[in-house]
This record gives sequence, C-alpha cells and structure tokens, in this order.
Amino acid sequence: MRLPSITDQIFIKASRIRTVDLKGNMKVNEAMDSEFVGIVNYSVIALIQLELNDDSGKEISVEAALELFNKKTEAAKNLMLDKNHDYGEAWRDMRISSFTDLILMRIKRIRQIEDNLGKTIMSEGIDANLYDTINYAVFALIKIAEAKEN
Repeated sequence: MRLPSITDQIFIKASRIRTVDLKGNMKVNEAMDSEFVGIVNYSVIALIQLELNDDSGKEISVEAALELFNKKTEAAKNLMLDKNHDYGEAWRDMRISSFTDLILMRIKRIRQIEDNLGKTIMSEGIDANLYDTINYAVFALIKIAEAKEN
C-alpha cells in the first residue's frame, strides 16, 4: 500500500469520528475507540512505509514487521513522555473532539506534503506529523477508557 493510500485511510477514520460527533449518532455500529485504534495502526504503518522508502509492494517477514512496528510505537511513546514532561498533562483537560481536530489538521499537512512531493517550506516532515497523530489518538483512547470507567 502506498503512503498516500495509508494517509487517506487515516483521514477516513478521523472524518468518521468528526461526522458522528457532529451528528450526535451513528448508523454503523462501530465504536469510536476502534476508529482511534485504526488511526494509531495506520499511522504506524505509514511510518514503517517511510522508513522502508519502497513502494514496490514487496513483502517483509512477520518478524521484521513486528520489529519495525515495535520500534515506531516505542518512538511514539518516548515522544509522548518527552512532551508530557514539557507540557504537563494538559491533554487531560482537552475534549476528545479537539484530538480529532488536531488529527485532521496533521493529516491535512501530510497530504499537502505528499502533494508537493515531500517538499516543505515551514512545516515539520511527514514523520513528525504521524507521531503527533499517534499520540493524539492515544490520548483520545485514554480519555474514552476513563469515561467508560466512570
């Protein structure tokens, strides 16, 4: 799967979350937390695709895929911890809809970079935006889980 296709999948999931939130109900019985999980997984896949820098569609072994997946999720976790150090846990006071907005903004930036064939003027690269997307989705998942507990 090419990177723009993966980016579009993330966009579709975030758009569904936004649409259901705005309409206040859903017709397809798939929980929003599963959409955020999908955003995390597609974002990790996109990061792996960036690292492999190969659109040939060649397959890699399960072991190699797991190693790359773990490497990218560990990097996302470390970034989250570093940002939590600097910002505190301000995200805990945010609304889930704000995380969706932030994800959609990051995806828009990624799509612009893709459309410009990787050239950026003032934006961070695709990888930085994907890591932010992962972390916003994880924050939303934590808030959803905490709401279910209460």
